[in-house]
Amino acid sequence: MSGHSKWATIKHKKGALDAKRGKIFTRLIKEITIAAKGGGDPDGNPRLRTAILAAKAENMPADNIKRAIQRGTGELEGATYEEIAFEGYGPGGVAIIVEVLTDNRNRAVSEVRHTFSKNGGNLGETGSVKFMFSKKGLIAIEKAAATEEQLMDIVLEHGGEDLSDEGDSWEIVTDPGSYEAVANAVKAAGIPAVASEVTMIASTYTKLEGTAASQMVRLLEALEDLDDVQNVYSNFDMDAEQVEAAG
Repeated sequence: MSGHSKWATIKHKKGALDAKRGKIFTRLIKEITIAAKGGGDPDGNPRLRTAILAAKAENMPADNIKRAIQRGTGELEGATYEEIAFEGYGPGGVAIIVEVLTDNRNRAVSEVRHTFSKNGGNLGETGSVKFMFSKKGLIAIEKAAATEEQLMDIVLEHGGEDLSDEGDSWEIVTDPGSYEAVANAVKAAGIPAVASEVTMIASTYTKLEGTAASQMVRLLEALEDLDDVQNVYSNFDMDAEQVEAAG
């Protein structure tokens, strides 16, 4: 598990997206819209339920959420989005998955390919790196916010998979089906989470240093910056000192 936490640190440290609230809203609206294609009732649609929870966590107005659901179910006119997952490699052979929601496939393919090649990476074939990742729920909690015993009780009681010590934080890992129950239990216990999401976690991590690490950070930031990109996952790891330097 170590490594994922370090990458979370880089993401929080770099924080470019957190500053772009409009961009976060756009991504969440797209996710709600495509999730609602599977049905507009969150009680019977786990993906939609998760998307709405994420939107509420970012204080998205209820009207925005409602309109996104209606566009997904066809009650309102709107763009038709297509889901595409790209797989590729960054500097040092780091594995990368880029999830895209786009209304223009050709534009998305062109932009992602260009961003990889411009920043020392290259696109791979479908299936080239996905086998290295598993979809999991991840909840990160600051050490001061809860004891190991408190969290272990929640993990065992609500179907979590693992609780790990990541230095200044605890990390709970769940399978996607148990994520909501565990996240709700953490919230009900009054324990604030610094991160809580369904994500892709790598089975192994590739450590980079120096120029390769800086180049990798630039590639990931450039990918995150593309309008069509929803999520970027990688098995990139670097030391805390490098994180400071990259910041």
